[in-house]
Amino acid sequence: MQITQVLAEMRALQARASGFSEAPSAAGAAATATQPSEFANLMKGSVDSVAGMQNHATAMASAYESGDKSIDLTNVMLEVQKASLAFRAMTEVRNKLVDAYQQVMNMSV
Repeated sequence: MQITQVLAEMRALQARASGFSEAPSAAGAAATATQPSEFANLMKGSVDSVAGMQNHATAMASAYESGDKSIDLTNVMLEVQKASLAFRAMTEVRNKLVDAYQQVMNMSV
């Protein structure tokens, strides 16, 4: 993924929000309408990965609490901490993206 592509998408969103939409070609508009961007796929994959980690940690904790002898408390705590760290990292990335979006939206054209 290239930064220029992300910036172009952000500029197009800003133009649409302010009422100055650029007239994309018909083929480009159709491709954009049917295909999610690479950035959106990356973000969705990241969120799904973090959700999977949290679900796995919760399942391990529940199994340990129910008395499953094959699950060690150390492994449960490690999985819970990994899921927590992944969630905090994802939250920080989201905060940085929101900040970058706000800065782009506040730019004068």
